[in-house]
Formats: sequence, structure tokens, C-alpha cells
Amino acid sequence: MLGDLTGLDVLEYGCGGAQWSIALAGEGALPVALDQSRAQLRHARDAMRRAGVGFPLICASGERVPLANSSFDVVFCDHGAMSFCDPDRSLVEVARILRPGGRFAFSHTTPWPYLAWNPKRERVGRRLRGRYFGMRSFASSEGTVDFQLPYGEWIRRFRAHDFVVDDLVELRAPKDASTTYPDFDPRWARRWPAEQIWKLRKE
Repeated sequence: MLGDLTGLDVLEYGCGGAQWSIALAGEGALPVALDQSRAQLRHARDAMRRAGVGFPLICASGERVPLANSSFDVVFCDHGAMSFCDPDRSLVEVARILRPGGRFAFSHTTPWPYLAWNPKRERVGRRLRGRYFGMRSFASSEGTVDFQLPYGEWIRRFRAHDFVVDDLVELRAPKDASTTYPDFDPRWARRWPAEQIWKLRKE
């Protein structure tokens, strides 16, 4: 999804334990990892030490990134800041810190599991229950808020910040898939996309 990152300045945007940045540093990228959780960054620091790599860890919100304009060739996140930050703020920040021609890729949950959520069974069902139009955020019982927009709204926001959509990859679970998430059914994710990856480029 990211292509060859050798020698490129890369920001992992909402890194958690920075597993991806650690792997990419071993392949020649120049990563910086950002997360607002100090606990996650402590895990990242320990993992970096075990892997024998070093790069900056930044404790900050994805809605207010304390890094200079045009600092990165690539920004990416795997269920990171683009899931949990207000897109009207996060997209401004990504556009600001990316260099012209830079790449932006992020994975997150599709809107369909939220719209098909069965609150009585506390799991995703096979019937749409929520409203697609006008959706913006969904609060979870764990205390997090996930942001979702209709597809047309995503595209209009991308264009407003000079992003070109290169691809939208809708992931499909393989036939023999399993999951550790009790509220999810791999067979559901075989029939309907539960996750997706946007691939963008800054003009």
C-alpha cells in the first residue's frame, strides 16, 4: 500500500505501539511515530529497544500535530488517528505536514458495521439499523469515539485539502478467516467490507 519508503520521511499517525514504524525503520524508512497515549508510547519505546532501532516518538493529538509544515513524504495510519480524530481537523494537519506529491494512506473501519450494529446482541448483524446520511461519529461502550462520513463527504473533504484519491481498497475476509473480536463475525466480513484503506496523494 505504501510502496518503497527507503530514505523517505514517514509519519505514523496514531501509532499505538509503533509496530509498523519499527518494521519500516528496519527496511530503510525514516519514521516518526505520533500517538496521544503515553502508555502506548512506553510500549513503543520498549519495542524499539528490543528491535534495535531508534526514531522520534511524539506524544500529541492528531488534531494538533507539533511538527513543521511540509515535513513528510508519507503519512499513514492503521486504525489510528483517522479513526479517532475529527476529520475536519485531522485532514488539515495531514495536508499541512505533507510535502507536495506526498502520499497519505489510512485504514479504518467501513461505515457498514456501525450501521448494522445490533445493540441488543452487541454485535454486527445482517440488517441495516443506522442512518447512512448525516452520520459523523459513533461512541463506543469503551469510551472511544469513532468518526465516519458518507463516501461523498470524504471525497469532498479530500479535494478541499488538495488530495487526489488514487485508490479505495475494500478488504474482504478470506474464507478461513477467524477473529479475536467477539462482536464480529468473519463470515459477515466475507459478505460485506468491514475495513478499508484510502490511498491519497497531495497535489
